[in-house]
Amino acid sequence: MGATVTDPLVGRLVDGRYEVVQRIARGGMATVYLAVDRRLDRDVALKVMHAHLAEGRAGADFVARFRREARAAARLTHPGLVGVYDQGVDGETSYLTMEYVDGVNLRRHLSERGSLTVGEALGVAEQVLDALAAAHRAGLVHRDVKPENVLMATDGRIKVADFGLARAVTEVTSTTTGTVFGTVAYLSPELVVRGESDARTDVYATGVLLYEMLTGAQPFTGETPIQIAFQHVNNDVPAPSDAPDASWLPAEVDELVAALAAREPDDRPGDAGAALALLRRTRTSLDPATLARRVDRDPVVALPQATDPEQDGTGSLDRVPVQDDQPAEPGDATTRLETPGRTVALPIGAVAVSGAGATADAPARRRPWRWVAAVLLLLAVAGGGTWWYLQVGPGAYTTVPTVSALAEDEAVDVLTDAGLGSDVVEAFDDEVPAGDVVSADPGDGERVRKDGTVTLTVSKGVDVVTLPEQPLTGMMQADAAAALAGIDLVAAYPEGDHWHDEAPAGSVLAATAEDGTPLEPSQALKRGSTVLLTISDGPEPVRVVSVVGASLDEATAQLEGQGLVVAAEEAFSDTVAAGRVISQSPEGGAAGNRTDTVTLQVSKGPETVAMPNLVGQQYDQAAAALEALGLKAERQNVLGGLFGTVRDQSVARDQQVPKGSTITLTVV
Repeated sequence: MGATVTDPLVGRLVDGRYEVVQRIARGGMATVYLAVDRRLDRDVALKVMHAHLAEGRAGADFVARFRREARAAARLTHPGLVGVYDQGVDGETSYLTMEYVDGVNLRRHLSERGSLTVGEALGVAEQVLDALAAAHRAGLVHRDVKPENVLMATDGRIKVADFGLARAVTEVTSTTTGTVFGTVAYLSPELVVRGESDARTDVYATGVLLYEMLTGAQPFTGETPIQIAFQHVNNDVPAPSDAPDASWLPAEVDELVAALAAREPDDRPGDAGAALALLRRTRTSLDPATLARRVDRDPVVALPQATDPEQDGTGSLDRVPVQDDQPAEPGDATTRLETPGRTVALPIGAVAVSGAGATADAPARRRPWRWVAAVLLLLAVAGGGTWWYLQVGPGAYTTVPTVSALAEDEAVDVLTDAGLGSDVVEAFDDEVPAGDVVSADPGDGERVRKDGTVTLTVSKGVDVVTLPEQPLTGMMQADAAAALAGIDLVAAYPEGDHWHDEAPAGSVLAATAEDGTPLEPSQALKRGSTVLLTISDGPEPVRVVSVVGASLDEATAQLEGQGLVVAAEEAFSDTVAAGRVISQSPEGGAAGNRTDTVTLQVSKGPETVAMPNLVGQQYDQAAAALEALGLKAERQNVLGGLFGTVRDQSVARDQQVPKGSTITLTVV
């Protein structure tokens, strides 16, 4: 029975930062507390590892692996994943701080509902797979997908918790004790038999989870965890429509569960992303009436077998009673198998694939002679079996530890500690920092001979080149493109017209990155990047406006408004008023370009001459003088003009007279 206990950690300040408020839940691997981050003034979920996990050499390995997994999980950013904020050690307290989720977990939700509608079950599975897909793309596997690790926030969000912890425990226990750590109701066959897991392991657990949401029950049950594990290894997950009161479930749902929870990993979708696409196709094929139906299953108070009733998921407010009993050591398989309601440690290979009629638990009562025969048989094959196991079989292999994203030196040390050699090759990488491991061959979690070598691909960082010292701006297009090609950069040209009054056509106006950021001389760029070169089209074309007859000021304003340059010259005109444009070149309506020059001929009015003094001259002489000046003479005689002498002139001496004017001469 649950009991209220006093937890010595409540009220403490962990690592000088996290004030523990209350215990939320306790599981087989850790205890979860509600805490306040004093530095950032926010609620967090503080997960404290059980002390026994850190004891001895295996404990040191676990702590190291757990820290690496925590760092990897902290890099995941997805709304469906519980965020990892921090991890550290305070004395003997190894802890992890995560996002605090206000709500319940899926286990409590199922215990209250019994089962979910088809639409609800598919919706939860969809969000779980969407979150797992983000992790799988980053190379992370959860390994312990179950209702306790699916959190349902009060605002309707679904979040997956506990990335990294199951992986760290499984790697340590499988290496040191030959056991696999997990919740047996959701363990995939390959994880039980061989201790192997990849993204398809999470897909299998999600398929079992979907079956449970649809039917309200787990597909396999038994009195002990090993009986349940035996069924996972030797039986197909039954069709949900075979469950009581579920015959109405359509074949599409049965096929979806069968695909996700196929016994053979190769028969399942390759990762959560592929599984998500399959689920969405299935849901679109179902009608609204089917999506709204639910298998009639009464809510239960007791949690189903083969789950962890105490573990409540990171930050959930679904507080179950705290148990006084402590979980057994991870390596103590016998003790763990006596508590099927918890996360258990199963010996790898303890459940083997059997023929029809085989059982997981043979009856304890055997005839004595059969025991003697069995002992003799074991002695006879022990030598050969041991040799095969250690030289050829599983005993000759180990699992490649997680080295991706570690620094090169750290990765080499991890492989050395695992008894493996390492070869290092370098390669440029756009995402992994220089000096960190990009990938391993064989990869993280894959099998390799114990004396094998793992090839580490170490990042050299981004492959960069340097722009020329001479600015690209101002170069002619051909020269700039050749300069970029010479350093493995690609020249591209923005569309549209790029008129410029000063830069000649074909010259580079601007050089920018693809996002529009201006580039400077000698700037470093990733090799193969595209550089946008804006090329001048020269001055913009214009149609020259006609300004003949306009005043010089008016004409100048109109032409300069078109970007044209005005040059004015004056000329006499008998027909155009002074100050007005007589003519222009080019003429109005002609094609031109901005910055072209338009020459205007501006009238100075008619041409004038100074009137000479003609008084006293003979008329013929005076008339010739006027004609020479462009003037006309008109004779007016007085007294008959007998003497022919100019007595008077109509325009006074030195007065300006327009050419062509008629001057009256009075002759006596």
